[in-house]
Amino acid sequence: MELETLIHRFSDTTENQEKAIFSSIFILGNKLQAIFDQHIPDLTLKQFMLLSLVRQANEPMSLSQYGLMLGCSRQNVKKLAKSLEQKGFVTLGSHQKDPRALQVFPTSKVEIFFKTSFFQYQEDLKSLFEVYTPQEIEALFTLLSKLYIGIEHLEKETKQ
Repeated sequence: MELETLIHRFSDTTENQEKAIFSSIFILGNKLQAIFDQHIPDLTLKQFMLLSLVRQANEPMSLSQYGLMLGCSRQNVKKLAKSLEQKGFVTLGSHQKDPRALQVFPTSKVEIFFKTSFFQYQEDLKSLFEVYTPQEIEALFTLLSKLYIGIEHLEKETKQ
């Protein structure tokens, strides 16, 4: 079945559109992961996302904090961090306030990576979004921000 056929089939009602959007998010995530896993040197997309957060953090954060940001478990973040540690991108150490918690610390290899190999990632992002106008990018950004609110709503319902 072709994508256009699916889009047409699910475009008739709001309920079908919601189903299509939900399915599309899952499919798009898988496709992007497969593409970027091939294009980012030395890292998987998930490792890259963690490394990006580590680089942007104002101070070292715990595995649990990164898990909340990435939407995954502490155990998954620990696997990613251990892999990044083996590759020399980060070190893991005890949290200052809670010795049981692990923090992630970037190494000098992170800045070297972002000054050299990061170029391919930026080129891929340009290619991915070149079909959009600046107004469409802004609208998509706004809508995705609202989707986060919907996800938070689901998370709250799940915890009750």
